[in-house]
Amino acid sequence: EQDFHFGEGTGGSCPCRRGSRPRVPRVEPRGQTAAGDHVLEVGPGLHVVLRDLDMLLGHEEVIEDRLGTRVEKLRWRGFYKPIIVDDATGTILDGHHKTAASRQLGLSRVAVLPVDYLDDQRIAVDVWPGCGRDRITKEEVIAMAASGGLFPPKTSRHVFTFELPKLSIPLDDLA
Repeated sequence: EQDFHFGEGTGGSCPCRRGSRPRVPRVEPRGQTAAGDHVLEVGPGLHVVLRDLDMLLGHEEVIEDRLGTRVEKLRWRGFYKPIIVDDATGTILDGHHKTAASRQLGLSRVAVLPVDYLDDQRIAVDVWPGCGRDRITKEEVIAMAASGGLFPPKTSRHVFTFELPKLSIPLDDLA
C-alpha cells in the first residue's frame, strides 16, 4: 500500500506536509495527456489525472448534511482518494460529495481516476436498497449527467473490482 503524490507543491493544508503523518516518497507524474492533464500510473490499466473541476458532471444529488464533514476531511488530509469518472463524458461515478466539497473549498482541479465506464467489465452499477428504483443502467447514469438533471442521493451504487489508490495531494496544488 502506497500513497501517491503529484509533484512537490506548496504544502498548505495537507497534514502530511506538516509532519502529523509519516512522510511518503513522492511519485512524480509520468506524462501529460493531450488536454494537459498530468498522469500518474497507479495500477494495471489505471491512472490518476489532475482535471479541471468544471469538466465533471454529476448524476446524483448530494446529502447536504454530509458536506461539512467532507470539507473538513479534505482540509485535514488533502486529496486522499480520486474521484472516479467516465473518461468519455466526465460523468462522476463515485465522489459526488468530494466534488461538492472541492467546489466549496474553491479548488479548480481535482484528482480523478478516468475509466471506460460503458465497456469496463470491472465496473458494475446497481441501485441502493430503498431508493425507489428496481434497477439502473450505465446508459441511464450517463444520460442523466448529460441532461443536467440529478437522481436523488444514493440512487446508483457502483461496484469496482479494482483497488482505489490512496493519494496525498495538498489542496494548494489543486487551487
